[in-house]
Amino acid sequence: MKRTLIIMVTLMVLSTGLCLGGDCIAAGHPSTEFYEGWRLGTQAYTFRLFTFYEAVDKAAQLGLDWIEMYPGQKICEEFGDAKTNVDMTPPQRRAVKEKLDSAGIRLVNFGVVGLGEDEQANRKVFEFARNMGIETIVSEPPQECLDKIDELCKEYDINVAIHNHPQPSRYWNPEAVLEACKGRSEYIGACADIGHWCRSGVDPVEAVKMLEGRIISMHFKDINEFGVRKAHDVHWGNGVCKVDEVLETLNSQGFKGVFSIEYEHNWENSVPDVYECIQYFNKKASQINSSGWQYVFEPDLSNAAYKNKDAKWEYEMGVIKRLGGGDICTKEKYADFVLDFGFKTEKGSNSGVLLRTQNYNWTPWIEVQILDSYGKDTPDKHDCGGIFDLLEPAQIAVNEPGRWNRMTIYAIDNRINVILNGKTVTEMNLDLWSEAGKNPDGSENKFKETAFKDLPREGYLIFQDHGQEISFRNIKILPLNK
Repeated sequence: MKRTLIIMVTLMVLSTGLCLGGDCIAAGHPSTEFYEGWRLGTQAYTFRLFTFYEAVDKAAQLGLDWIEMYPGQKICEEFGDAKTNVDMTPPQRRAVKEKLDSAGIRLVNFGVVGLGEDEQANRKVFEFARNMGIETIVSEPPQECLDKIDELCKEYDINVAIHNHPQPSRYWNPEAVLEACKGRSEYIGACADIGHWCRSGVDPVEAVKMLEGRIISMHFKDINEFGVRKAHDVHWGNGVCKVDEVLETLNSQGFKGVFSIEYEHNWENSVPDVYECIQYFNKKASQINSSGWQYVFEPDLSNAAYKNKDAKWEYEMGVIKRLGGGDICTKEKYADFVLDFGFKTEKGSNSGVLLRTQNYNWTPWIEVQILDSYGKDTPDKHDCGGIFDLLEPAQIAVNEPGRWNRMTIYAIDNRINVILNGKTVTEMNLDLWSEAGKNPDGSENKFKETAFKDLPREGYLIFQDHGQEISFRNIKILPLNK
């Protein structure tokens, strides 16, 4: 009941772009975390060989909603050698914000950045953080400077999380971090790097227990050797960082915050490695305290059904691509739900997502249209984001062919809302479609035998193969009736 109420309230504020409890990434797109309150993102340093823009694209590719910026990464080719730092110009800052918005990624943390005795220099960092919407600055400031830094935290309403590099760095020992937090406000806490603890010979579980209540964010990783500074990252759960125990301990402490993936190995092509870490984390997070979000399809597509026996789709690192032969469908039925996914069209692509179907045939079910409508001025009832032949989208919001899009579909009783690339494009009340073959505006539709208000409010999902190239990625669903 609580979850349904939250989503109903969300529906009322979608068109205003408001967010509830910090859980909207872009207007109307929800956070799809598998553990409510655990926000899994990436430290851009994971992709340090690439530009910040490329790091953002990789985060979106991996289905992440959050990113941590570090000082010194090339912004993008357009800005030449300009780097991500507090000296970014206003045009550069605007461009970075636009890039983040277009990718559906939220910038939450910034670091590791220097803070020290120079109040004006410190204030410059805080001003930058406020301007960019950053909630936590990650730093390793001298302990004698923390009182003044704490005052800036209160003034700007921004956290400072003390990071631990391996010994002999200032805060390699969690006891030093705890001492630094003592007597200071809740704005001062830890950015707990469990990999660096292990490199320093510190048990990460005991360190997390020691810092209970003072951990603001995590730099999360797993490494291959304990007590070895040059140990390298491995897929989570395969190393010495006791990842499962750390997560269980954080859960028992009621921790809520950001986990920044920091994968410092295989630098040139770490996306597959990071993908495996994400899958591990989401599975474990769901086992500990599931938010209800789940993947629609298993990687081996064992829970998929097909309209035709010749239908072929391939699954690779969260991307499902049409190979021809027919639609891919769910074996499970869904009633009220939130469906979130990415899709990519090619020139002339035509596809759709059918909702609450009673069989694997096309008609007469609700179809959210996916189409290469890019560049069109006036939308009609067949355009991307609309309800096929029933309701046109409010605007053309699909990206040009070859670029990924994000779509969220809210299906709650008689309400069908569609969010495309951060814009509310469709708000449908099924009860208004009370006459077969006719739309509320008086126009006719193809469905002559069915009034859509009378359709079942539970059924399968179908991702359509209409004969043109189409790819989907990171398909997640939040069932609201369970």
